[in-house]
Parts: sequence; C-alpha cells; structure tokens
Amino acid sequence: METYLQENFEVKSKNSSEEVLQNWRKLCGIVKNPKRRFRFTANLSKRGEAAAMRRTNQEKLRVAVLVSKAAFQFIQGVQPSDYKVPEEIREAGFQICADELESIVERHDIKKLKYHGGVDGISEKLSTSTTDGISNDSDQLIKRQEIYGINKFIESEARSFWVFVFEALQDMTLMILGVCALVSLVIGIATEGWPRGAHDGLGIVVSILLVVFVTATSDYRQSLQFRDLDKEKKKIAMQVTRNGYRKKMSIYDLVPGDIVHLAIGDQVPTDGLFVSGFSVLIDESSLTGESEPVMVNSQNPFLLSGTKVQDGSCKMLVTTVGMRTQWGKLMATLSEGGDDETPLQVKLNGVATIIGKIGLFFAVLTFVVLMKGLMARRRHEGRFWTVSGDDAMEMLEFFAVAVTIVVVAVPEGLPLAVTLSLAFAMKKMMNDKALVRHLAACETMGSATSICSDKTGTLTTNRMTVVKTCICMNIKELTNEEKDSSSFRSELPDFAMKLLLESIFNNTGGEVVTKRKSKRKREILGTPTEAAILEYGLSQGGDFQKERKACKIVKVEPFNSEKKRMGVVVELPEGNFRAHCKGASEIVLAACDKVINSNGEVVPLDAEKSDYLKETIHSFACEALRTLCLAYVELENGFSAEDPIPISGYTCIGIIGIKDPVRPGVRESVAICRSAGIRVRMVTGDNINTAKAIAKECGILTDDGIAIEGPDFREKTQEEMFELIPKIQVMARSSPLDKHTLVKQLRTTFGEVVAVTGDGTNDAPALHEADIGLAMGIAGTEVAKESADVIILDDNFSTIVTVAKWGRSVYINIQKFVQFQLTVNVVALLVNFSSACTTGSAPLTAVQLLWVNMIMDTLGALALATEPPNDELMKRSPVGRRGSFISNVMWRNILGQSLYQVLVIWILQAEGKWIFGMKGPDSDILLNTLIFNTFVFCQVFNEISSREMEEIDVFKGILDNHVFVAVISVTVLFQIIIVEYLGTYANTTPLAPIYWLFSVSIGYLGMPIAAHLKKIPV
Repeated sequence: METYLQENFEVKSKNSSEEVLQNWRKLCGIVKNPKRRFRFTANLSKRGEAAAMRRTNQEKLRVAVLVSKAAFQFIQGVQPSDYKVPEEIREAGFQICADELESIVERHDIKKLKYHGGVDGISEKLSTSTTDGISNDSDQLIKRQEIYGINKFIESEARSFWVFVFEALQDMTLMILGVCALVSLVIGIATEGWPRGAHDGLGIVVSILLVVFVTATSDYRQSLQFRDLDKEKKKIAMQVTRNGYRKKMSIYDLVPGDIVHLAIGDQVPTDGLFVSGFSVLIDESSLTGESEPVMVNSQNPFLLSGTKVQDGSCKMLVTTVGMRTQWGKLMATLSEGGDDETPLQVKLNGVATIIGKIGLFFAVLTFVVLMKGLMARRRHEGRFWTVSGDDAMEMLEFFAVAVTIVVVAVPEGLPLAVTLSLAFAMKKMMNDKALVRHLAACETMGSATSICSDKTGTLTTNRMTVVKTCICMNIKELTNEEKDSSSFRSELPDFAMKLLLESIFNNTGGEVVTKRKSKRKREILGTPTEAAILEYGLSQGGDFQKERKACKIVKVEPFNSEKKRMGVVVELPEGNFRAHCKGASEIVLAACDKVINSNGEVVPLDAEKSDYLKETIHSFACEALRTLCLAYVELENGFSAEDPIPISGYTCIGIIGIKDPVRPGVRESVAICRSAGIRVRMVTGDNINTAKAIAKECGILTDDGIAIEGPDFREKTQEEMFELIPKIQVMARSSPLDKHTLVKQLRTTFGEVVAVTGDGTNDAPALHEADIGLAMGIAGTEVAKESADVIILDDNFSTIVTVAKWGRSVYINIQKFVQFQLTVNVVALLVNFSSACTTGSAPLTAVQLLWVNMIMDTLGALALATEPPNDELMKRSPVGRRGSFISNVMWRNILGQSLYQVLVIWILQAEGKWIFGMKGPDSDILLNTLIFNTFVFCQVFNEISSREMEEIDVFKGILDNHVFVAVISVTVLFQIIIVEYLGTYANTTPLAPIYWLFSVSIGYLGMPIAAHLKKIPV
C-alpha cells in the first residue's frame, strides 16, 4: 500500500505543480461526498480564473506605466484638466474625490497629478500635512472613511451551520439510504400499518439525521477555527504619522491623507504618492508581472498597494484604500483559490480510495450472497416467482446493509481527520505564540530533521545595550552609572564627540520621538540595534532633533544583509559634504585608511593601529558582543544625490560593542532538539567570534562541530560541501545566498527536512526553499512573513521547538486515528461478509452500522486527532522525508486487534445461543444485540488502546484530554440508550446485566491483547 501511495498520492509540502494536484484527484474513484471530502483542497478552477484576471490586470497596469512614461516627456504641453470638485466633497472639507485619486495613482497619470499641484497639492486638497499627517479627531476620521472608503477587502461571507448540514446531506450513500428508508416506510405501512410498519424506515432516517448533524457540527467548528486564524494572519501594523506623532497602527485603520513610513521589506498597504525618501526600489511583480524593480522618487511618485519595498525607505501619502486599489480587486479573486492540500491529506485520500474499492467489492459480494440465500429459501418453499411484502422488506434490508457497508468501508473521515487535527493544533499553537500560515507546515514540522536558526532575536533576547566602546583608540567599559551620565563625554576630544553624535543621529534607520503629553518622556523607534546605538548617543548628552536640524541629509543607503553596512551623506551648515558609514566592524574597518587618535587628531591607519583595532573587535566578539564600526569621510569634491556613496577612504571613529543576552531556556530547547534527532545550526550575519561565543552558550557548537564564515563556504566545491555540511554548526558573516545554498544542499543532497528562520527581505529565497519557513513576528519584515509558512510571534527559539512538538503530535495523532479506523473497517467488513456467507443474514443492521460509522469517523477523529503533545514525542527520532506513514507497527496492531475481534464475533455467531442458553422466538434478536453491543465495546476499548501505538501505558494523561474523555463517555451513554430504549428503531432488545458484563469484559480483554501485541518486534 505504501508503494502505491508514494507513486500516486505524493505531493510536496508546498509549491506542488497543478498537474500533480490534478492527478491524485483523478485517482479518487469512490467518493461518497465530494463537497465535504475536497472542502480543504485547492479549488483549481477558481485558481485558473484568478490567474486569468491577474494577467489582465497586469497588462492594464503595464500599459498604464508605459503611457505615464511617455506622457512625462511631454508634460510641459499639458492642457488644464476640466475636473470639478463634487459638492458633497467640498462640504466635507476636501477638494478632491476618491475616483480622481484612484485614476491618478492607478493610471500613473502625471498630467492629472501636475494639474492638482503635485504631491503637495494633493495633500492640501486632502486636508493633511506631509510632515504632521492628519488629525486624530474621530469625527474627521469617520468623515474620511465615508467619503474615501475603508482599507479592507471584500471577504466571502461566513458560511452558516445549515450550509454544512446541506453539504453533509450530499453524501451519495446517505442519499441511497434515505431512499431505502422511504421505500421501507411505504412497504412497511402498507403491509403492517402505522406505526409498527414505520419503525425500520424511521430508524434509518433518524440515524441519517444524527450522522448529518454530528458531521455538520464538527465541520462548522473547524470552519470557525480557520476563520479566527485567517483574521490573525491579516494583522499587519505600519509606522504612521498622525498629529505630528509617529506611531504603529493597523493597516486597516489607514485613510486617505495618512502619512505612512515605509522601509525595506514592507508591503505597501494602500495606493499612494511618494513624499520623501532615499533609494526606494519597489518590486511590482505581484501586480505587473515585471521582475525588474521600479525606482520610486519625486519624478515617479506612484506607489501601488500590494507591492513590496525592495530597498530604501520613504514617506508615503495615502490616496486610495481598500477595494478601490488594484490589489483589492485582485485579492477578491485570489482568495477563492484556497490553499494547497497537505501531503497527509492527499495520502489519506489515497488510503480512503483503496479501502473504498475493497469495501465496494465486499458490499456487492455481501448483497449477492444475501440475495442468493433468500432465493434459495424461496425456491425451497416453492414460491420462487411470487414476492410478498416480507420478501420486499428483506430485500430492502439487504440492500440497505450493502449500502451501509460502503458507508462504513469508505473512510471519508480520514482526509478530514487531518484537517480536524491541524485546525486543533493551529488554534493551540496560536496560544503558544506560533501562527501557522499554511496547513502543510504544521504536519511537515513534525518530520523536521534540521533547523537553521538566526542568532539575533531568536537565540538572543533582542534587547540590546551598548556595554563597551573603543572611541579614539580608547577602550571603555560602560557601567550602568556611566550610561546615565556624561562622564565619558569629558574624556573625548570635542571634535571626536561631535563626529560621533553626528554619525549616530544621522546615519540611522531609527528615530527618537518626544511624546506630546510629557516633554521628558521620549520613545526610540527602530530596530533593537539602532535603538541601542541611539540610546548610547542620548546618554552621551546628544540631542536627536538638534543633530538632525544641524545637517541636511542628501542621500541614504539603508542597511541590508548583502552589504552589511549602511551609509548617509549629509550637507554641513558650511556647505561641505560628509559621508558617514556604519556596519560590520571588519568590513567597515577594511574601508578605512585613517583613524581618530586619543588626542582627537586624524592620523593614518598604519599596521600597528589596524592590528590594535582588529584585536579589539576580536576581544569584543569573544565576549559575545555584537560589534559595529563607525566611520566618516569628507567629500571635498562636492556631492549630488545621483552619485554613489564612497566605499573607501574612510576615517574610523570607533568600535561599538553591543550586548544581546541569550534567551532563557534556549540551551534546554537545543538539548531537546538534539534528543529528538533534530540538528540545530546557527546561521548569522555577525562576526564569527561573536557567533561562536553565543553558539557555545546555547549548546549549539560542540567539540566535533565546525564554525565557518559565509565567504569561505561559498568558495567550496560540491565535493568539499558534501564532506563539510554535516559538520557545520555555525555559519557566520553569511549572506542570504549562503543561507539559501546551505538549505538547498541539506534538502537535495542529504534528503533532510529543513526548517529555516528568517526576518529580512533577503531571507525570502531561503524561506521559500526550505520545507518549513519560519518568519519572526516582531523583527520580521512583511516580505519575510509572506514567504514563511509559520510566523513565530515572540521571535523565540523555544517556540520553534514547540512547533516541532505540535507537528509530531499531529502526525502521530493521525496515525493513531488511521490505525483505529482501519481496525473498525476490517472487522465490520469481515463480520458482515462472513455472516452473510454462513448464516444468510447480517448481524449488524443499517442503523447499527451507521452508529458504528459515527463512532469511528467523526467521534473517533475528535477523540484521537486532538490529543495534545507530550514531552515523550521529543525523545523519538524524526520521521524524515522517506518515512512510511502506515508503519509496520500500525499493521501489527491493526491485524492483531482485528483478528481478536473477528474471532470473538464469529464464535458468538456460531455458538452464542448454546453458550448463553438462548431459546425461544427472541433468541435471534437477543444474539444480534449481544454481538452489536460486544462489537461497539471492542471499539471503545480499542480507541483507548490506540492512544499509544508502542507504549503499554495507555491511561497516562487520559484525564487531561477532556475531548477524549467526553467522546468515550458520550459513546457509552448513547450505546446504552440505543440498546435499552431504541430497540424498535435499531433492531435491538434490552440486555440483562450478565450480557452487559460480558460485552464490556470482551471489549476490555482487547486491551491486554493490544499490550501484548506491542511487545512483538516489527
């Protein structure tokens, strides 16, 4: 079976081709209810429609861009537009309507923009300020939303409970049973009258309704869980200026007139216009299909919703929101395509298909055997050609039994159990600070054999402080007292201090804002590294606003992980230009040829001074400090914004050492991973000595492991990599390409299942390449989050281990459920078929089989597929890429338990009357009730045994799983009600206490048998 599944029902955890997704669907020959079975699979036809619409939109936008470029050349000859402000817009206090704004940005209409006075003119007409933004007045905000709309996309309405009831009724076998029930009612009432003749038919109807409502309730609850998770996925916040104060806000609260701050990795939240910024490159491929990034500046100021900031930073004026944007229109169609199905869903569809075919064969065979027995009896009685009402009812019962065998035999619940387990796990993982974006990631993480983790913020706390400096060649350790005083300031020459503060406050991606309510209360915005340096600058008596006003910023090159440095050019009050550079210490130091000495003089950086600084960097790094070098260069020949920032000739101001402590619990989590067979590797852009010190503290770097730098790694040949990669535990000074190469080699050459963490825009390729991409929720950019499968909301490595634990739990829970369901399948098929062959009747009626189906399907999935994880899961080896889903252990348990149950029921059928001394006209129904009751209790105790596939103690933690206890209790309660009180409809009769004791004892006896089976090695 495993070979057949691997050949025909194998899909990737992500990025499967449409052909592969189409192929397995074609192989699903027997599907009772396509609407339910394929509910959580991708809608390929809708995806086709969305792709066609996307192509149309891309063509429209491409044309608009080309037209705007052509129009720009003839801008001087533009005739005034005849635009008139609608009266309701004027009354609201604005001078431009939503349609006009939409047409300007979407069509890149330079002519209209020029007519309205450019970006400043538009901001004036929107009653906003490009520096202070709009006011926070709630009445004004409501007015803006009424006129220009809200920044939300149209979502499909939540499906009501009755829609799920209707879908559950689409089950073909239940429809056939419904027809059988109707015919049974007609024949029964015609021959036996009301109400006696209606009992059989009503019994089937009630059973069908019970199955439908229980199924619909389970499906409806799943849909609510997924809807809640979808809401969490869409929570995105941006930096916005309102009332002159910069703060974080949800993108759904944005209105036209808002001033949004964009940086590398952000997704543009609305359509808008560029206000100010530097080196802004926008990736518009999601809208236009063009892979080449677009430069956005004052000449080309158009920013479109859904595009991504590839480089640079800027301020944007919001013009168009929500469904008026091109992205909003596109999202409406894209969302209908759904997510790809997970590998387990597809595999279990394969299992359901195989068993369904076997079940259909046995159902037809059972019906033929039963009919043959009836015909033989009628021939013996000499009435072969005449049909009585009783004969018709018996034929109908035979047909109903055959159809119900198909109901039981086709395990439609298998693929849906995966979804149920994933929905349960995803909801719980949200509480554990992990947001799963793609269903498949949850189960794939359970098979992970390798984790490639970032250092900063994941293994460390991301709460950074400057603890050591080497300014003007003098090393200074900062105590808490010195950080809060300016004693260090007096030790530095004025010239050096001026340069240091100028560098800190101008060459930064962060900002210091003063809260309006309290002049003394200030807030530092930016990355933890920027915040630490700004805090250090403030502690030395620096004034952010004063330094910013003293110089005019001419050009900015933001930090990225490729260059590992950032730069800025400022125009000084005297009119001179100066460039400041900050970044990885050894890289920036290599660009320096001069240094400021202890007297504040600029002197050549000779070999002795260079070695001193390198040794300083090394000593800082060995103390697990993150080191940054600050440098500057005077631009004596002038500078224009089009010129590149110099890459050499700098003067070193100093080295800064930043402490980022290791997170509590990381060492223990790494140890857990090691015991679980998962190798943890640190991949960081930091100095190799810093990386090694942190890796040793975390327990990642061991005596037999290797630490390597990215530049060395990328020069290795394929043969050298084959030898080297298994030993690599730390990769320092790595570029995104190095991370991508490592992940690809681990996956393809070594067949590992790899999880990768990332937070930057450039990490997207590695996140995409990995089996599981893990983005950081706090430090991560929107581009990284979009490429990821799971978002770690607290940026904590321990949360990654929790995700792995939940992934294993999902995988094993599904295996438990499959083991349980296949056992019921095998026993139900063999019992009814063997009985039909030997006695000419089926011991389990249609109503009873429907109840059994519900025990093993919906209720079984609820009980076993929602088992929470335990610590023992992380003491097993990972399944890996090539592990068998239906393992030898499962086959041993299934066949052993099935053999026991079939044997017990066969003995009861053959010798039950003699064993219990049953006599009289009611002996048949009494024996069948006893068989039914024994069969159900065998499943109840088998369900408990299935909690552990290899462990003997199946009661461990059972009371902690409230769902399991509730399902077992409800099953037993309903079984008592069916046997004792619903005999008329379920073809049962009340049982004496001795029979109840026997049924429970036989069921319980299955548990020690299961325990002994687990001792058999496979």
